[in-house]
Amino acid sequence: MQRCFTLSVVRYWALRKKVLTFNFQQSAAMSTLLINEPKYAWLKELGLSEDNDGVYNGTWGGKGEVITSYCPANNEPIARVRQATMAEYEETVQKCREAWKVWADIPAPKRGEIVRQIGDALRKKIKVLGSLVSLEMGKIYVEGVGEVQEYVDVCDYAVGLSRMIGGPVLPSERPGHALIEMWNPVGLVGIITAFNFPVAVYGWNNAIALICGNVCLWKGAPTTPLTSVAVTKIVAEVLEQNNLPGAICSMTCGGADIGTAMSKDERVDLVSFTGSTHVGKMVAMTVQERFVFEDADLSLVVPSAVFASVGTAGQRCTTTRRLMLHESVHDVVVERVAKAYKQVRIGDPWDRNTLYGPLHTQQAVDQYLAAINQAKQQGGTVVCGGKVMDRPGNYVEPTIITGLPHDAPIVHTETFVPILYVLKFKTEEEAFAWNNEVKQGLSSSIFTKDMGRVFRWLGPKGSDCGIVNVNIPTSGAEIGGAFGGEKHTGGGRESGSDSWKQYMRRSTCTINYSKDLPLAQGIKFE
Repeated sequence: MQRCFTLSVVRYWALRKKVLTFNFQQSAAMSTLLINEPKYAWLKELGLSEDNDGVYNGTWGGKGEVITSYCPANNEPIARVRQATMAEYEETVQKCREAWKVWADIPAPKRGEIVRQIGDALRKKIKVLGSLVSLEMGKIYVEGVGEVQEYVDVCDYAVGLSRMIGGPVLPSERPGHALIEMWNPVGLVGIITAFNFPVAVYGWNNAIALICGNVCLWKGAPTTPLTSVAVTKIVAEVLEQNNLPGAICSMTCGGADIGTAMSKDERVDLVSFTGSTHVGKMVAMTVQERFVFEDADLSLVVPSAVFASVGTAGQRCTTTRRLMLHESVHDVVVERVAKAYKQVRIGDPWDRNTLYGPLHTQQAVDQYLAAINQAKQQGGTVVCGGKVMDRPGNYVEPTIITGLPHDAPIVHTETFVPILYVLKFKTEEEAFAWNNEVKQGLSSSIFTKDMGRVFRWLGPKGSDCGIVNVNIPTSGAEIGGAFGGEKHTGGGRESGSDSWKQYMRRSTCTINYSKDLPLAQGIKFE
């Protein structure tokens, strides 16, 4: 999460921001869970307990494998979730289809009222839910709260949209005829989300899909199941208070078996997928780009580069991976960014002063080390960072690597860790070509004062990414604009602008209100 890939296994394939898929840790016989410690008693405000049902379709259940969710900051177990069986998945899809018959008949503005209530319910729990995101995913607290705020903001946006969606009335060439465009819901939207944004990506899909008249079936990441359960409890309460079928917003926690079933299931009319190249088959990871020209305002460049490269410990889909610097400013920018890196406050993600937390899993730590070794082998020099930190949890140093050629294999490889590759260019043409030579294309940005260059960057020979920025970071997109990429990163859009069309089907309708039967193009058939 939409990108509108059409594959043989799905009717519609929607692609979202790309992330790595990690294997979750199996729970052992444990005597202590964080949820039972006084420090984490707030988890119970979200309706969580030691053992949680991982299926919701109007009723709660879960008869599948029991998995344990771990805190990346200390690798301690938080609580357990019972995943869905294939039989429960089948039951849930059937209930979703039945719920759609009710939901589709409700006028769009009234569907918007339900979404408004969902947004209000999230507002009431925004701090505690943001704390859970921080605890389970590993991002810092302010980012966790900000992610829930995105869901709230999209709900607000969707409420207004519910009174505006529709098609035009077009002029007909035939007298006594009306030509109109109708938009109707696709039906059941499957939403498969990843660990790095366990609330926001679902929210982008859910709020817009609901006002369009669709029902939703969500499968969150297996490493953030508690967040999926907590969010679903909030949404389910709103539906139940309005005497609506809970299956309108269903959830099935599970692994690859559930995700594969959703992608192959023709009863699921649209699939929004967030995941890795491997899981997404022909879908590639996102490699973000930023260019700094000789006339750039370095007071903007340095903080932007630091935020976009180390925010969420380098695990955003829009994280800056390649920093391309004009040769005249290369050395001074590298020096300033490296200095800023060393001042980044690293610590527990739920500490309000922390700016940089852990990676999500131990596997990500291994991938970080492997990428650094490959970069060195391919000619790169580690300017700062490059080591695993000696502390509990999955902490690594944010890293800057210089000296690599623009086409080095590691530079074109998404590792989803906080490694910034700095490249040196001479000309605008060279920089734009490097931007577009990769197979991915989600987000890109340049820093320049040259207005001619700005519009060349935005034009047909400029960036081929779905997000093309000027003098701002690659990350931190607003909900009002359409979010999505090009090339292997997708082609569809989510969130704002006209992204609602992804969740609906279009019909061109001709109505003859005359007593004659004229044919189009003046054809006579008598």
